[in-house]
Amino acid sequence: MIDHTGVSASDFDKSKAFYTKALSAIGYALLMEFPASVTGHTDVAGLGEPPKPDFWIYKGVPNNPPVHVAFRVSSRALVDAFYKAAIAAGGRDNGAPGVRPHYHEHYYGAFVLDPDGNNIEAVCHSPA
Repeated sequence: MIDHTGVSASDFDKSKAFYTKALSAIGYALLMEFPASVTGHTDVAGLGEPPKPDFWIYKGVPNNPPVHVAFRVSSRALVDAFYKAAIAAGGRDNGAPGVRPHYHEHYYGAFVLDPDGNNIEAVCHSPA
């Protein structure tokens, strides 16, 4: 089981704003933030469903190649809400909400590129 993961951000403040807005649609919030003076190397911000962050961003050189992170949600409406919020937050479309039957018959996902080109997804595996 994965406890937490994250991505490196070339513009920490821009990425923090993007993720805070985009992930709020699925119940995530900015829960922790530590400056480089505390971590010993760089600024970090942790997002998640309260009370524990499980997705972290940190200031640094962007992941190369960009990574794919998928957030599992409980409804197709949340996939739609994520996509709308992520686009409004400055994300770039990488696959509008819809069924992806090549994965399985109920796979409903949406994909958005973050400010550094990482492919961020919300996915629901339940039937409509």
